[in-house]
Amino acid sequence: MTAADSGSEAKPGEMSVLGVGIDIVSIPEFAEQLRQPGTTFADRFTVGERRDSAAGTGDDARHLAARWAAKEAVVKAWSVSRFSRSPLLPLIRHSDIEVVTDTWGRPAIRLSGEIGNHLRDTVVHVSLTHDGDTAAAVAILEGR
Repeated sequence: MTAADSGSEAKPGEMSVLGVGIDIVSIPEFAEQLRQPGTTFADRFTVGERRDSAAGTGDDARHLAARWAAKEAVVKAWSVSRFSRSPLLPLIRHSDIEVVTDTWGRPAIRLSGEIGNHLRDTVVHVSLTHDGDTAAAVAILEGR
């Protein structure tokens, strides 16, 4: 049964979960992608995300892998929120999904471009983690 089938719609003015996404990234494999000669993979990150990774502990791949997992988790959550409707994947530019942090390092998602237009009335919650050779993220879309 899907959320749409369950009849569990939000009451007027209430928020409800629209979609959940999760992604796991192998940090060594991700680092290899970043090192490939001539790769444009790093262009999928905003200048701010690349700057933040350079200012961190020096482990850019670990930092960016968690952010890549967050971007993919947002894409998956958005896809789930469109259940039984055509996917809008061609509209997604990963650089339009930016992971930002507050003063204390807590992550949030800033959307722009087409995905920002489609999700303008949606709250995106995100959690990032990494342990050993693995980075992961969960995204939850909440809206009316």
